[in-house]
Order: sequence, then C-alpha cells, then structure tokens
Amino acid sequence: MTKNSSAEPVEMKLEVVTLGVSDVDRAKAFYESLGWRLDADFAMGDAFRIVQFTPPRSECSIHFGKGLTSIKPGSGDRLILAVKDIDAARDDLVARGVEVSEVYHQAADNPRAGGRDSEGRSYFSYAAFQDPDGNNWLLQEIKTRLPGREW
Repeated sequence: MTKNSSAEPVEMKLEVVTLGVSDVDRAKAFYESLGWRLDADFAMGDAFRIVQFTPPRSECSIHFGKGLTSIKPGSGDRLILAVKDIDAARDDLVARGVEVSEVYHQAADNPRAGGRDSEGRSYFSYAAFQDPDGNNWLLQEIKTRLPGREW
C-alpha cells in the first residue's frame, strides 16, 4: 500500500540499466562501435568487472560485466532509444555495421506495420536491433513529447 502525500517527491533519475551479456569484451566492442561513450571499465580481480556506456546525449547509461548481476544474457527487451529522426538514426547504425530492421509503426490492427507512421506522429515509428547477446533495442521516433512529459 502506498501513502498519499502532498509533499513534492524527492528528485530521482534513472541513471543506469544493467544488461546481461555472455562475453564482456564482445559486448564492449559492440557498444563502442555504436559510438557510445565509454564511462567505465573496472575490474577487481578475475571475478568482478563492470563496463558502462552512455548513448550520445543520454542521461541514462547501461552497464554490464562479470560478477555484476544474475540477469541472463539477452534478456533485455524493449530497451528504447528516443531519436528525433528515425531514418538518420537507423542509417547511422547500419553504417556502423549493425543489422537494423526496416522502419515500422504501430497501427490499431498491426503492432508492426511496415513503414513509418503515415501521420508522422511521435511515439509511433520504430526500428529494432539486437546486441550480440540478443538484448533487444528499439529506436523510437519522438519529435514532440506528449504534454506533461518534460520536467
């Protein structure tokens, strides 16, 4: 049960999402190839290693490693990267050697209809890719945020 309070909530920011990977060096090479910023690569002996990356201009990072988590490799699903131009983001990933789906959109009768949203609405056009372990990433085009979605 939660307690209602009229007090303002304490500021909290989602800082890091942990991924399960089977080969830390292979995952590190993949995320480096995306052009993401390498924030950390720390090892403490042979049993523990943490690697952290941040997508360009993101306030949330990912990390993975050895001895870090019990998350199974490849279990990350619907990890969403908000982009202003889905075609440019997709083209950039393809140029970096990543296999990316064609752009698709969510329609009432088909959650994965071919092509971009015909009305050009934010939040409706996607492209998908996976890291080497099968963690699933989505590019989601957001040109205009819904009301109330800005802090």
